[in-house]
Amino acid sequence: MGRTVWSPFPTETDYFGDSGQQMMVNYRVNDIEQLVNDLRAKGVTIVDKIENYEGIGKFVHILNAEGNRVELWEPVEEHD
Repeated sequence: MGRTVWSPFPTETDYFGDSGQQMMVNYRVNDIEQLVNDLRAKGVTIVDKIENYEGIGKFVHILNAEGNRVELWEPVEEHD
């Protein structure tokens, strides 16, 4: 199941990377480690290391072709 979420950040945030970037797209992905390896092999800039946040999932940032930061997120698996 997918969701669209708008999350406002303070004007002075550096979360988006470049101070001129006012928003960021977050993509929900599967197998973030393999995806990062594949993207790196294709020359995509990986901004930081994969971080795991308990109960939320794994995150990493990349740069798109225009130099904008993009967030990749592998959510934790939900169990019923």
